[in-house]
Amino acid sequence: MIHEVDCQTHHASIARSLLMSTDHSLSSLLAELPEARLVRGNAATIVDSVVHDSRAVEQHALFVAIPGFKFDAHAFLPDVVGKGATVVIVQEDHAEAWSQLPGDAAIIAVPQTRPALASTSAWFYGHPAREMVVVGITGTDGKTTTSYLATSVLESAGLKVGRMGTVDAYIAGEPAKATERMTTPEATEVQALLRRMADAGCDYAIVESTSHGLALNRLDHCEYDIAAFTNATGDHLDFHGTFEAYRDAKSGLFAAIDSSMDKGIPKSAVVNMDDPSAAYMLARAPRAEQILYGLDSRDAELVARNIILRPAGSDFRILGAGRMTDTSIALPALFNIYNALCAAGIGLAAGMEMSDIGQGLANCAGVPGRMERIDVGQPFTVLVDFAHTGDSVRKVLQVLREVSQGKLIVVVGAAGERDPGRRFGVARAAAEGADFAVFTNEDPRSEDPRAIVAEIGNHAAGAGKTRGRDFLEIEDRREAIAVAFRRAEAGDLVVILGKGHEQSIIIGDQPLPWDDRDVAREELGNLGFR
Repeated sequence: MIHEVDCQTHHASIARSLLMSTDHSLSSLLAELPEARLVRGNAATIVDSVVHDSRAVEQHALFVAIPGFKFDAHAFLPDVVGKGATVVIVQEDHAEAWSQLPGDAAIIAVPQTRPALASTSAWFYGHPAREMVVVGITGTDGKTTTSYLATSVLESAGLKVGRMGTVDAYIAGEPAKATERMTTPEATEVQALLRRMADAGCDYAIVESTSHGLALNRLDHCEYDIAAFTNATGDHLDFHGTFEAYRDAKSGLFAAIDSSMDKGIPKSAVVNMDDPSAAYMLARAPRAEQILYGLDSRDAELVARNIILRPAGSDFRILGAGRMTDTSIALPALFNIYNALCAAGIGLAAGMEMSDIGQGLANCAGVPGRMERIDVGQPFTVLVDFAHTGDSVRKVLQVLREVSQGKLIVVVGAAGERDPGRRFGVARAAAEGADFAVFTNEDPRSEDPRAIVAEIGNHAAGAGKTRGRDFLEIEDRREAIAVAFRRAEAGDLVVILGKGHEQSIIIGDQPLPWDDRDVAREELGNLGFR
């Protein structure tokens, strides 16, 4: 049985939202920006779009000037006004950029433009998150897998689901649209996608909620109802600075459910009690109903037992809320049992029966780029996975060690312009978990790829491994994959890590077409396997 939102209230909410979405006058917007000041212009001005990228400005656009990490958009104000923007939102402390702005475009000054962009986007699209139950999933690892499992769980109860995440944007009844990069999109895109979900009649929206997205206000006004936490390990310290700041950013998801709109279902916090940061997350949502899962913690109420791990999947029994069910998932490894428990907790928060939850988990066919098998008839196993941190690489290799009949060969790298600690973690994980490693290129961006690969190799050597015997450093990623295949013999297992589903590789500032799965098939073909 599912928690029902009162139909009359729900339809009234939709009607209100549609009414709001048709009023794109500045007077309507200013009513939702209490700290905003109309410096110049007419409050009756109507806008046709909201943008933050100066290249996307068209006639009658509202442009929000964001001080970015590489460029400050305030510098482009004369250009956007020249292109036809009729409204600009600017920061109060950047008066030198807008106080003498030519033309007659309306100017709205705010203390900070990042949160103003989120508020303006939600206003423009009619607050779509208010029309659905919104599930936020955060954590270092497992967000995407959990979101896929949760989608299957909710759909098994006949609910229409939309999903916004690392791998794709999915709306019930439409083909999933692949996404290329892992960072949460800007607030304009988030709200536009939520509007599409609401208009398609989705009952639930599942939003992978990254630390970047939460910290940069991109996920403001998502009106979360269920917050789920998988785990927190050191990552993205290049952006957050410290683990504490990283954890605090993630906990913002839980703070958000305490202040979001009441939609007629209980606010719920679904938390992995085996993770040391569990209590920190729960403390940010003191009024939420708690659904605590885990395998070891005595505080966990939702648990898995009778676990059988297979090379192609896992069988287990779920117990919780006085109920139980036996189920299977098409995903190997103990960490995917955790992801399944998180998805089950989301199902319980939605008011589902345990038997339906078990069926929904079993119905999930898998996740693109997550332990994805590439088989063109070769006598060794090839897998592609997204693991790209030391902790996730270690977990994957531990799992594969248990099922590999021969040598375990890993192809892995570390991205440029990201936390340098990843290079140490990846090197040590490969040194400890694989029989042979090929360290290679992975989104070097503006850094020297040769230097990155050499640094990883140096860390492996520091762990007692020998170049040539235990590992190679091959800058070109295609060549690295080809070399790994040429070394593989019957019964061996080759795993290509770091990019998973991604369809580009960033060299300099250019994303170039790339898909590890396609390259793997091509290189296996070059060896004569079809």
